[in-house]
Amino acid sequence: MDFEDFKKILVEDIKNELEHRGRTNMEVSSVHVEKLNESYDAATVKEKDSHIGVNVNLNRLFDQYKANEITVTEAIFHAADIAENGLKDTPQFDVNSIADYSQMKDKLSMEVVSAEKNAEMLGTIPHEEMEDMAVVYRLILGENESGRGTVLVTNNLMEQFGITQEQLHADAMENAPEIRPSEIRGMSEVMNEIAPGMAPEIAPGDEQMFVASVPDKINGAGVIAYPNFMEDAAQKLGGDFYVLPSSIHEVLLVRDNGQMTAKELEQMVKEVNSTQVSPDEQLTDHAYHYDAKAHVFEMADRFEARQAEMDAEEHGTDKDSVLGDLKAKKDEAAKQSPEKHAKDVVKKSRGGEAL
Repeated sequence: MDFEDFKKILVEDIKNELEHRGRTNMEVSSVHVEKLNESYDAATVKEKDSHIGVNVNLNRLFDQYKANEITVTEAIFHAADIAENGLKDTPQFDVNSIADYSQMKDKLSMEVVSAEKNAEMLGTIPHEEMEDMAVVYRLILGENESGRGTVLVTNNLMEQFGITQEQLHADAMENAPEIRPSEIRGMSEVMNEIAPGMAPEIAPGDEQMFVASVPDKINGAGVIAYPNFMEDAAQKLGGDFYVLPSSIHEVLLVRDNGQMTAKELEQMVKEVNSTQVSPDEQLTDHAYHYDAKAHVFEMADRFEARQAEMDAEEHGTDKDSVLGDLKAKKDEAAKQSPEKHAKDVVKKSRGGEAL
C-alpha cells in the first residue's frame, strides 16, 4: 500500500471510529501542514462548525506501518486516540479574539529557529535575524497539563493586527520575559534532577556548563534573544561564554576558559544533533560565542578569527599563526571536557523533547 492509499483509508476510517465511540459531530479532512522545522500530511479532526481541531501526523503513522510496527487497523485506532485526547485536552480560548492585538499583545512570546532550514516559510513570517538563526513570534493562547494552544504570528496576522514589525518585536521583547522567564541552571543540578546521583555536586563557582531555557522547557532556546539575557548570563558565568544549541528547547552555556576550540565545540553540536535530537527539534549545527567586554554575540569561529586579527595587529604577527598558537594553548590547557556531560543530558528526554 502506498502513502496516498494509506492516507485515504485513515481519513475515512478515523471518522468512522470516532462515530463508533459516540463522537457523531466530527469532521475529518486531509491537509498538508507547514510548520517551522517540519512539514507533513495530516488528518485534521474537529467538531463541525468549530475553528479548533487536532492534526494527526499521517506521515509518522505511515512510517510505523511500513516498518511493520503497526497494522492499518492499529494506525486507525491510534489516530482516533490522538484526536480524541487532543480535543478533550485542548486549552480553551476565544478564537475570535486572535485578530485583536489589544488582547493578544500580552500573549506574545519569542522563539529561535534555523534560518536555513526554514528559509521558505520565513518569507511569510515576520522575523529578526540572529546570526544564522531567526527570531519568530508566537501567541501563547492557553495552557493546561496536556499542552499549549499557540498561534505563530504570520505576515497576514500582523497586517490584521495593524502594527509594524518593529512594534511587534518591541512588544515581544517586553512581554516574552514576563510570561516565559529565562532560567539558567548549572549542569550538575539539571543532571541530578534527571537522575539523582548521576553527577557530583559542584559549587556554583566551579560549574563549567549551564542549561538555559524557560520553566516548561518548550521552545526555550528563544531566551537567547531576550533583552539583557547575554549580559545576565555573562555575569552568572563570570565572563565570556560559548552557546551550544542543544535543541529548539534549550541551549547550553559553556564558560570560555580556554579548554575547547570553536571547531571542537561545533563538532560536538553536530554529533549530538545527528545522534540524540530529532530533526524537527534541531536548532543549528553551529557553536556561538558571547564576548562580555565587547557585548558581541557571534558564531564561535568568527569570534576566534576576530581575536586572531586583534592579536595579530597588537603583536604585528600573521593571523594564521596566531590561530595556530591559540589552538595549541587550548589543547595544552584542556584537562577536562564538558563534552560528555552535554551528551548525557541531551540523551535524556521529556516525551520526545531533547534536554
